[in-house]
Amino acid sequence: MRTWPADHDVPDAIMQPREDVVLEVAVEPEVGELARFEQREGPFGGYRRSVIRDQSTRVVTERTTYRLDVPWFGWLFGPLVRRQLRRPERSDPVWAPPDRLTTRQVNVLGLLAAASLLSAFSNTLFTQTVAYAGDDFGVGDWGRGVGGMIVRLGIILGLPAALVADRIGRRRVVVFLAWTAPIVAALGSLAPNFAALVATQAVSRPLGLALDLLVAVIAAEEMPRNSRAYAVSILAMANGLGAGAAVILLPLADVGDSGWRVIYAMSLVWLVVAVDLTRRLPETERFLVRRADTRAAVPMQRRRLAVQMSVSFFGNLLLAPASFFQNGYLKDERGFSAAMVAVFTLVTSTPAVIGLVVGGRVADQRGRRRLAVTCVPIGAVLIASSFFFGGPLLWMAAISGAVVAATAYPSLAVYRTEMFPTGRRGRAAFLILASALVGGSLSLLLVGALLDRDVAHGPVMMSLVIGPAIVAAIVWRTYPETAHRELEDINPEDTTRPS
Repeated sequence: MRTWPADHDVPDAIMQPREDVVLEVAVEPEVGELARFEQREGPFGGYRRSVIRDQSTRVVTERTTYRLDVPWFGWLFGPLVRRQLRRPERSDPVWAPPDRLTTRQVNVLGLLAAASLLSAFSNTLFTQTVAYAGDDFGVGDWGRGVGGMIVRLGIILGLPAALVADRIGRRRVVVFLAWTAPIVAALGSLAPNFAALVATQAVSRPLGLALDLLVAVIAAEEMPRNSRAYAVSILAMANGLGAGAAVILLPLADVGDSGWRVIYAMSLVWLVVAVDLTRRLPETERFLVRRADTRAAVPMQRRRLAVQMSVSFFGNLLLAPASFFQNGYLKDERGFSAAMVAVFTLVTSTPAVIGLVVGGRVADQRGRRRLAVTCVPIGAVLIASSFFFGGPLLWMAAISGAVVAATAYPSLAVYRTEMFPTGRRGRAAFLILASALVGGSLSLLLVGALLDRDVAHGPVMMSLVIGPAIVAAIVWRTYPETAHRELEDINPEDTTRPS
């Protein structure tokens, strides 16, 4: 509620329908009301705004009653929405998507963000703990690199999920993966040796990755045309929180030689997300439309697929070893404890949220290509530079690299689902992800071998910047601009849009 005393002017704006986070429509006011408005378009399950003048005191009161259900992230968006509804200015807030989301879209995006928490934890678990598990089992950098390669190449186990999702729907497969990924990940806590640990994570990580790619598919199919990159940025932030949960638990590795096992056991906590997805996640409307269509399946666009796979392959040449060997670098060359490694990871990666927010908004409003071409190589150089320095320069290079790389992420990630028709979107997303993992796996082997021969981290990482440079060239030469376009305009094969 907001009030204006009798001797104050009432802003003209409160007597007009809002057109920011909610589009209002004026309705017949009740007795004692100067005006009444209800939601015409917007995210609220229930909404009413009334302007009332007290006949005795002449005080004017604006009362807004609403119900907003943002699964899992109401604690973040609830206060932002409340603050916006109290403002007399009606401009769109920076944190809001370019499009006005519906109740269904808000619900789906919240559930997908929760699924991203789960998938990120499963995907990050082995990378964050391999240095400590390797020490416990007496495995060096080469052996850890081989283990990382095997875990990444396990992505082939996710192929059935992608294929089935294009046939029976996204929802059923996502729910299955949300249950199985944390259960299999938790088996790592019981591993009797390094090979057994690698085996469990070579199954659980592909399940988490398959979940992640199907989350992106659902987001592309459910979000409006001007907010797909925004959704990618939200899911990336949730992904960061899930990965951050694994980092926060990292100090448990210092409890003892086998303290890392407790972190794996904590995977079972994420089953609460699986329960919620089972209860509330709907099937995408675009898939339902396609399933009702009796036409033959559309062919895969091979050139688009080859370009996307190339970008993922070369982009991961630096990112995979930079993230995989970072903890070992901090631990062995900079003398960081497990707790200090966790602090470093959180402090240097949390500011990436700024890049995700800016990148998502710019990609939706001004376009994707130029943003990606500019930020990808700059971010790569900064990330590689962090392996040259100690002290403040180490922290500054890592933070700035994370922010710049995160700014490019929504632009690149949204292409992976936009460029393919509904009947091939899951399969294409899987093949693109598989290409990224192959590139990362080969890079891990190379970097692991060089580090075991006492080559310094810095020169090795800087040499891999060639990968992101190639990515920028491919994007500039071959990528179309997809901002402000419906998926059916980008993919004419999908001629029927959901109503």
